[in-house]
Amino acid sequence: MTENIDDLDRRLLIALQRDATLSLDALAEQLSVSTNTCWRRVKRLEDAGIILRRVSIVDPAALGFNQTVFISVKTRDHSQDWLDRFAKTVSRIPDVVEFYRMAGDVDYLLKVLCRDVSDYDRIYKTLIRETEFADISATFAMECIKNTTELPL
Repeated sequence: MTENIDDLDRRLLIALQRDATLSLDALAEQLSVSTNTCWRRVKRLEDAGIILRRVSIVDPAALGFNQTVFISVKTRDHSQDWLDRFAKTVSRIPDVVEFYRMAGDVDYLLKVLCRDVSDYDRIYKTLIRETEFADISATFAMECIKNTTELPL
């Protein structure tokens, strides 16, 4: 589908990434196209799975989530059964906001938003209670220097 993305689609996606609350009329005006053209483009991008959903971005610190933790996981068991069990455990922990299977020294990487170290300990205990690891370690972020959901279009 990316070969079918033109300049108007890019500008539309940039605008929506910055403010998904824009009405079709406002979006069309900003892009200098008709509302109907704008609606068709948005619909096509949604149908193609390029626009997955529209969300509000909430400030974690404003809600007491003051600690970002990156959890590195190494396993001796690389079976699909192990991964299924681990993924099921992780999916039940709402504090885990990102979850990746990695290449390199670490097998899995989790990004966790929690209130403090004792809150992280609760998450850690859930992970080790339900899954067996070769190694699990945490790195605590001291400061977020850049965080964006906008793709570089």
